[in-house]
Amino acid sequence: MLEITVMTEGRERHVRPRQGLLDDLVRRIGGDGDRYLVAQRIPDLPEVFLQVRRSEGGPYTLEYREGPRPAPLLGTRVTDADGVIAAAAGWARREEGWNAGPWWTPVNLGPAPEPAPEPAGQEGAELTALIREKLVAGYATREELVAAALEFRAASADGEPGAAADGEGEGARAERIWGLVDRLWLERVAEQSAWEGETDPERITRAFAALESAGITAREHFACCRGCGLAEIPDAGAPGARGFVFFHEQCAESAADGGLSLLYGGFDGSAGTSAAVGREVAEALTAVGLSTEWDGDPGTRILVPLDWRKRLVG
Repeated sequence: MLEITVMTEGRERHVRPRQGLLDDLVRRIGGDGDRYLVAQRIPDLPEVFLQVRRSEGGPYTLEYREGPRPAPLLGTRVTDADGVIAAAAGWARREEGWNAGPWWTPVNLGPAPEPAPEPAGQEGAELTALIREKLVAGYATREELVAAALEFRAASADGEPGAAADGEGEGARAERIWGLVDRLWLERVAEQSAWEGETDPERITRAFAALESAGITAREHFACCRGCGLAEIPDAGAPGARGFVFFHEQCAESAADGGLSLLYGGFDGSAGTSAAVGREVAEALTAVGLSTEWDGDPGTRILVPLDWRKRLVG
């Protein structure tokens, strides 16, 4: 798998795609609604990306950047999909000399704008606390963090999303919040660079993959709350699944306090099936090296004591 995230014009998001999938995504570019893709590294870093654009029947435009300005945006034209695929794969694997083939030229974007000041005072403190909580949870993208901060700001100001009491427009607010999000994101990336080996959230992912293969719908960071999760989980998995296990957004945000709560059950609604699913979940977690606190009662949640160090993806 490639350590990148690929997003298409149609809002498809592919995390750690295999080489074959990247090949297919490049080859299909050019149709209506599928004219470009953007690849970002894992973890995502501000203004580090590779993008491919193509109109139907035309050449490919390939561009990349390795950081915010003054780092340049470099571009080239490539006539065949194979050349684009080779360059994209080399970039994804960080191969030395991946960009030595095409003739790259700077894309003129004009003068770099002055960075917007970050939110300060009480507003800055509240937004910083919100963003850090979601960074620790580890599932949000940078774009989602900005959206959450804008929503929080609008709600706390009790105003319309498009206007603020101080007259600041939505675009200016978003620009200031982007600066804060990027700074805090990079702080978290630097922090996680010291983590070694498999983390407990990655063990959760392995356990959930095993449960999924065994016919239990297993979802991380699923829905906003218990009620929404229970309502949506029947349609989330493969047909014929016997039961489910998930944790919602609020569970993830509180996991850093020492434990992750899991909701589970059987799709037939019986206590016996729910208890059996609970036992399978506990066994799968034990198999990956985690412990559980659960009394076997199908009416109680399974608590997983852990060290919540979730690596960012973006």
